[in-house]
Amino acid sequence: MGPPETLEAAVSAASRLRKLESALSEVVRGKADVVRLSLVCLLARGHLLIEDVPGVGKTTLAHALARSVQCSFHRLQFTSDMLPSDVVGVTIYNAQTQSFEFKKGPVFTQFLLADEINRTTPKTQSALLEAMNERQVTIDGRSYPLPEPFMVIATQNPVEHHGTYPLPESQLDRFLLRLRVGYPDRASEKRIVRHSGLEAAAALTPVLTAADVVQLQREAERVTVDDSLVDYILAIVEKTRQHDALALGVSPRGTQALFRATQALALLEGRDYAVPDDVKRLAVPVFAHRVLINTRVALAQRATELAERILKEILTQVEVPQ
Repeated sequence: MGPPETLEAAVSAASRLRKLESALSEVVRGKADVVRLSLVCLLARGHLLIEDVPGVGKTTLAHALARSVQCSFHRLQFTSDMLPSDVVGVTIYNAQTQSFEFKKGPVFTQFLLADEINRTTPKTQSALLEAMNERQVTIDGRSYPLPEPFMVIATQNPVEHHGTYPLPESQLDRFLLRLRVGYPDRASEKRIVRHSGLEAAAALTPVLTAADVVQLQREAERVTVDDSLVDYILAIVEKTRQHDALALGVSPRGTQALFRATQALALLEGRDYAVPDDVKRLAVPVFAHRVLINTRVALAQRATELAERILKEILTQVEVPQ
């Protein structure tokens, strides 16, 4: 535990975040865990991948998260004929000034909803790589910074569905978390039937400003993570690299992602220090999309579900720090 002023700041941050969480829960009904993990992603300066079947509220969740914060917002519907310039922008010649001008694309925003990102080609998907990792876009040798905060919220249908292009490992690794919304319980679905989720999201009153979000992100970075917890994270990562069923283990970027997510979850819960349960809770949503199943194993079972099961198995094998 840190000094009293650090704890006081964490409690104050948690209070503001609860208001945001409450506003989101009014739109995304019956999915408290999904809402909380979305906020973890925002606090950890990460990008969010929401994967599930059509119609369960992926786009509604993305809209609600963006609308509940007073930031600029763009929505891009990815299609098979979309070009990279449709995402990042294009340089055009201005006949009046006799010079080339850069026209910024939709990526120049604070919240970018990349809807059905796996409906577009790998070439267009790759247009987001630099923006997601370095928070800048380079066109014709010149770099343009993106605003702060910057978050990509991408939705995708399962890869088994027709007309999808699986995201490459380099792109998946840039998403801090992958979440599944899942079907709602009966009581929540009854309320959903009577109220449009997207209309409710559009009617949201912003709870935080951009400056608030940046401040909360900095508060999250100050959360104490004991060395024993860092060793715990590294032990889990090492197991993924040694597992027989995995052709690709977690990368160092993934290790950093779990560290930052752990700090963010602790802050959400009003603590200025992380605990082992934070790591346990986040290991699967942070790591499952980063590991690659061996082909021979994947043929026998659905790879996504198998990755999650392997990670849960690894968590039972690694000793939890006291």
